[in-house]
Amino acid sequence: MRKKMILQAEESSLRKDPLVFEIGDTVDVHCRIKEGNKERIQIFTGVVIARRGCGTGEMFTVRRIVAGEGVERIFPVNSPKIAKLDVKRHARVRRAKLYFLRDRIGKATRLIERRAKVSMPGAAAPATTES
Repeated sequence: MRKKMILQAEESSLRKDPLVFEIGDTVDVHCRIKEGNKERIQIFTGVVIARRGCGTGEMFTVRRIVAGEGVERIFPVNSPKIAKLDVKRHARVRRAKLYFLRDRIGKATRLIERRAKVSMPGAAAPATTES
């Protein structure tokens, strides 16, 4: 009962257009940055290594390498500061959290790309011959 009431209260704070991404995806996060009375968009590009929480408290962690140093940034999924999220690449992963990437450097941080299954138009199922 309590959980239902909390979900109803949080419903107005959730995004109207939910962000669609998965762990291991390489994403561009477009963040709104306010400087004085101006607002600009800054892009943070990296690999999604974790996702946690639910409702308005849901967060995801993006990691990238800058000048040889690993930089991680945690974003709230439902934040109005996120203008948009572009998924650049999908990776095939076998873990829910990719914290092992923190210990790796260089080419060892590469993930295997996952490609979408595409059905061939006009291709029929193999015919079976019955005698």
